[in-house]
Amino acid sequence: MSQHAEPTVDQTRPLRIVVGADDAGAAYKDALKADLEADPRVAEVVDVGVTLGGDDEKTAYPHVAVRAARMVADGTADRALLVCGTGLGVAISANKVPGVRAVTAHDSFSVERAVLSNNAQVLTFGQRVIGLELARRLAREWLGYTFDPASASAEKVAAIESYEDAP
Repeated sequence: MSQHAEPTVDQTRPLRIVVGADDAGAAYKDALKADLEADPRVAEVVDVGVTLGGDDEKTAYPHVAVRAARMVADGTADRALLVCGTGLGVAISANKVPGVRAVTAHDSFSVERAVLSNNAQVLTFGQRVIGLELARRLAREWLGYTFDPASASAEKVAAIESYEDAP
C-alpha cells in the first residue's frame, strides 16, 4: 500500500479546485475558471497559471501541471482541472506526483468513470481537441461525481497506489 496520504473529497462541503494551463490552453482555462467560481459546489478556485499576455505565458505545461498536482496531493486542493493543447501533456506531468491520478477525458462517460472507477482527482482537456462548450459541460458533470471508497473499484485503485512505491 502506498505510504502517501490519500486525498479525499467530502461532497458535504464545497470543493477547492486548482486550475492551470500552458499558453495553448489558457483561453479555455480562463473560461472554465469563471464557470467554477460561479458554481455553488466550488468553495475556492486557485489559478496556477498561465496568464495570456502575462510574464508566465511561456511557462511549460509540466511545471504548471506538477504544481497543481502537488496541491491536490498535499490536500491544499481537492481536485485540479488542467488544459493544454491536447490534455495529454498535463495529464502525464500530473501523474508524476505520487498519490495523484490524472486523466484526459473528452466525453461524458470517460469523465464519469474517471471519478467513479479510478478516483481521478485531476481532469485534463485539450483546447485543440474539443470545443469550449463541451469542455464547460464536462467540467460541470465532473463536479457532480464522488468516488465511493466502498465500491468494487476501490480495490483496483488500491492496486494502482501499490505501484507508487514499487521499485
